[in-house]
Amino acid sequence: MANHPAADLKFDNRLRSTLDPQSPRVKTNREAALSLMATLQAEEGTIRLGGGAKAAETQHAKGRLTVRERLNLLLDEGTELFELGLWAAYGMYAEFGGAPCAGVVTGLGRVSGRLCMIVANDATVKAGAFFPMTAKKVLRAQTVAMENRIPTLYLVDSAGVFLPLQEDVFPDTDDFGRIFRNNAVMSSLGIPQITAIMGMCVAGGAYLPVMTDTVLMTEGSGLFLAGPSLVQAAIGQKTDPEELGGAAMHAEISGTVDFKEPNDHLCLARLRSLVEKIGERSAPEVFRRRAFDPERDAPRFAAEDVYGLLSPAPGASNVYDMREVIARIADRSEFDEYKEEFGRTVLCGYAWIGGHAVGIVANQKTNQTDKVAVGPAAGATRIEVGGVIYTEGAQKAARFIMDCNQNLVPLIFLHDVNGFMVGKDAEWSGIIRAGAKMVSAVSTSVVPKIAVIIGGSFGAGHYAMCGKAYDPRFLFAWPTARYAVMSGASAAATLAEVRARQMERNGKVLSEAERKAIEDEIRADYDAQADPRYGAARLWIDAIIDPAKTREVLIAALEACALNPETPRFNPGVLQT
Repeated sequence: MANHPAADLKFDNRLRSTLDPQSPRVKTNREAALSLMATLQAEEGTIRLGGGAKAAETQHAKGRLTVRERLNLLLDEGTELFELGLWAAYGMYAEFGGAPCAGVVTGLGRVSGRLCMIVANDATVKAGAFFPMTAKKVLRAQTVAMENRIPTLYLVDSAGVFLPLQEDVFPDTDDFGRIFRNNAVMSSLGIPQITAIMGMCVAGGAYLPVMTDTVLMTEGSGLFLAGPSLVQAAIGQKTDPEELGGAAMHAEISGTVDFKEPNDHLCLARLRSLVEKIGERSAPEVFRRRAFDPERDAPRFAAEDVYGLLSPAPGASNVYDMREVIARIADRSEFDEYKEEFGRTVLCGYAWIGGHAVGIVANQKTNQTDKVAVGPAAGATRIEVGGVIYTEGAQKAARFIMDCNQNLVPLIFLHDVNGFMVGKDAEWSGIIRAGAKMVSAVSTSVVPKIAVIIGGSFGAGHYAMCGKAYDPRFLFAWPTARYAVMSGASAAATLAEVRARQMERNGKVLSEAERKAIEDEIRADYDAQADPRYGAARLWIDAIIDPAKTREVLIAALEACALNPETPRFNPGVLQT
């Protein structure tokens, strides 16, 4: 055996990097990316101010803390909130003065050592009233908590439904009432929920705290189905807020609250004390983990290198090797690539991230040279365009996703996808059948799925790569992300032609300059809607993340996913073969 040729070979699954940080293209991309990051960070700082300094002063005058002051006291020292939905309602409700952060802060945070989902009203934004996006943001937080079995803490300080928009807040399955339904379902699943009432809690919103397991309330707060004015209008009874629904009444007479606290500081201290005593349901871990050392298991390449991979300009043609990204998020930059020589515009393989075993499905952005297998051009050389899913890539990805479900390996999807290949050769090769197989595998997958939109995420490619409609536990986006049915350039060319024909049918002859003006207008609108801020405002995206912190974000998300070891039987159903 000593003379066997394989005896001298050593297994090595480490990724290499050919990225040159000093190349002109990389340096230009890096400068543009950092400029964009600075713009986003400045906007995020403004969002975190909520209703502004004057509204914060009003809150302090009532003897109450602002929402972020409360969070600073609630979270373990030296830790930060992993905020979800920060951009919710961005650019929306301008006619009402806007609703920064949708008037509620949600995210994952450490409280007395436990990872918790936190939902905290911001009373500086329209008294914490619920806009349509407020309800949807709370529902998203509850969904994340349910899927991952995360204890949930509510800091309530809200005037209830924002009445001018009540028809968009009140009645539907993804509106205000669903929050209370979720409270009951979460309780039935054994997910601990604790509410601290630290201000107003009025009308339908009064059910939220009482639907949770434990209720705290500060003096000076109010909890009632109808406030004094509405009570007088409804039944003619005159009463003051304290007598009607103050902390003393609910602690001493109605028995609704479990703990009455003098102020925000002591209420938050009590909340931390209660969280410290929550037990953990004994269940074996089903997702593979190994001992993790941040230094020993760090990637071999600098995370900041990824700033130079993509141009953030709308419509930019980005060609790069997605393995450069994987090499900067995987432990030790190790990657066991699956079917490496087959369907090469889709990368699949296994890795560790923060000690968590994962399967990665990613779009490859370099162009590939391959042989045509079928059709009139069979045997000829073809160029496969990076970012496009071809029949072979879809088949490979479907099989890999099924393997990960069979082996209980969580999935990470890295998006930069233009869509599926079209044309006669593609149709002859069965692209629809292969695409349906991939979408079906994603749809029926039972292991945790996390998606990161790095570049484009267009059309059916978005669906196949586990878009929002396919139940990713978390969906993140880089600032370079573009999220739409098709690219702005493609949409502008198509829609401009349609509009031009309509105008010409009405007798108007368009010059080339007029046609270009129409196309430029459509492209600008479309690019604005494809911007990740637009998607994040509508909660299609959980967070816009710093590309250099992708690994940290994935580790945090995987840690949350690991809290729920219950995995249904994988049943992929009927697959097109």
